[in-house]
Amino acid sequence: MQAFVLRIAPSEIDRVPEALENNQLIIGWADAEGLLDDQLDWAAFRQVVRDSYYRDDKTLHRAGAAAGHMWRFIREMARGDLVVVPYGSNFYVAEVAGDAIYLPERSSEDSAYRRPVNWLNAKQPIPRAYAKSALISRMKVQGTSASATDLLDEIRECLEVASSGATPSFHSDFQSSLVERALNELRHGRIDSFGFENLIKNLFRSLGAKEARVVPRNQDKGADVVATFLVAETFPLIVAVQAKHWQPEPPVDRHVIDQLVSGMEAEAADLGMVITTGTYSDDASRAAKEYLENAGMKIELVDGEQFAKMIIEHGIGES
Repeated sequence: MQAFVLRIAPSEIDRVPEALENNQLIIGWADAEGLLDDQLDWAAFRQVVRDSYYRDDKTLHRAGAAAGHMWRFIREMARGDLVVVPYGSNFYVAEVAGDAIYLPERSSEDSAYRRPVNWLNAKQPIPRAYAKSALISRMKVQGTSASATDLLDEIRECLEVASSGATPSFHSDFQSSLVERALNELRHGRIDSFGFENLIKNLFRSLGAKEARVVPRNQDKGADVVATFLVAETFPLIVAVQAKHWQPEPPVDRHVIDQLVSGMEAEAADLGMVITTGTYSDDASRAAKEYLENAGMKIELVDGEQFAKMIIEHGIGES
């Protein structure tokens, strides 16, 4: 069994209610007809998308990203796989029930590509608070879709809790209380911006970073914390972080994303993160998505609640 995350908003139009009603998943790029042809290899598949949407682009960044989402939807999803659909502060889970289809009459709405599914949990939403920090992060994927097979156990656990109809357990109540208290301490406790940067550094070390350092203010090029993780204990993955010790209002805006991109370039980072004790504006989320689509730069946005949950789940390391 595999698992995926899928945003159902082709052309930025919310189609989750329609998807629930029709027992379908829905994705965009409807003008790229012919993608159901299983004789297309990856290069030909991507070319159909490029010819339909990105013909004038000088690079394959956008065409490749879009084709990747469509390939995942058409070729990789299979009967029995689970699909998590984020929806505001909640999410839904569906089980794939059949192959992808194309409905020509829906092409003008950019919703022609669909998949039949069985919606689990009686089509009822599941609060994001039930999810662990890794699943919350995956649901914030900047693009349309992402693989989540590594999070199958977490998805099943959320389904079990939600479908049982039982009242929250002592464990979940206790964890929620800890998260709320941690978030309150992050926003109102005895910690300043310097302490917040060191907290992030220590958390990364708890998460397995081989190296994590706070960038001195006089050397700051857009990244406040830089950490290095080793993939397969061999290949370095560099993470650059913008740290914003803010209250919920005003939300972190686009200019912070632009600052981070400068830091990523200066540090040759593979991944960027903005970590805040506050929240994010819609414009900030759009900026992160644009950098991914246009330049292939992956940026994670971690808000105060998610960061507090990470602390509870992984600790804060040595002070």
